[in-house]
This record gives sequence, structure tokens and C-alpha cells, in this order.
Amino acid sequence: MAASITFPMAFFSSDRVWAVSLPRRAVHLPGCLPPRRWLAAAASRVAAEAAPDASGKRRPRGITKSRPVSPELQAVVGEAEIPRTQALKKIWAYIKENNLQDPDNKRIIVCDEKLKKIFGGRDRVGFLEITGLLNPHFGK
Repeated sequence: MAASITFPMAFFSSDRVWAVSLPRRAVHLPGCLPPRRWLAAAASRVAAEAAPDASGKRRPRGITKSRPVSPELQAVVGEAEIPRTQALKKIWAYIKENNLQDPDNKRIIVCDEKLKKIFGGRDRVGFLEITGLLNPHFGK
């Protein structure tokens, strides 16, 4: 099994500094460079992980990536594609704007017709359940 370990030291090669993740079996000898294939693999791995787009920021991934939404969710958030984080923000804005929190327990949302379509026909939803109930409304 070839597990990797990252050494805190850097290797110098032709005026470049390489931070390399070496296999565990590798022995670091002072003044010796690791094999070129390890340097090339480490360089491509580092470049792929930190590949910024034209504006200098990384491309959105995971919950920050825009995804197509169902028509029911689109009626509340107003967009055809939206990241999960922004959809949750817009749903909370809709809840507060329409005063849909239970006055006795603010952690409970009292659903109107639009929210019932999103939350599977439920009349009351706990605030921790919202993200789980939104999952079926996002496409791949």
C-alpha cells in the first residue's frame, strides 16, 4: 500500500521550489532530489487543486456550485439555477418576509402553499430539516 506523506521541506530544481508529497517508502537524503516522475506528478496535482479561473478565484464546487432547481423551488427563489447556499438564504428571506415562523417557537416554520410544495406537503417544518427537504429539488 503506497500511502503518501507530505514533508514540510521543499526541493529545489532549476530555480523552482517544489513542495512534494512523497510515498511513505521514499527516503529523503539531504541534497538529493526525488525522481522526476514524483516531481511531475506532484506539480500537476498542485496545479489541478489550485487552478483559478480568469478572475483569480477558484471555480465553485459542492454546495457553492449552481445547480438546476425544480419548478416548485424556482417559484420561491426566482432562479432556474442557484447554489444550495443561496437557495437556503432566499428561502429564509421568504420565511421572514412572510412571517412564517411560529411565534412561540421560532425554530418551527409554518408552511404556506409555496413552502408546502417544497417541503413535501408538511404543515410545519423544523429549521434543521430544511436542507434535507431541499435535496430532491436540486438536479445533478
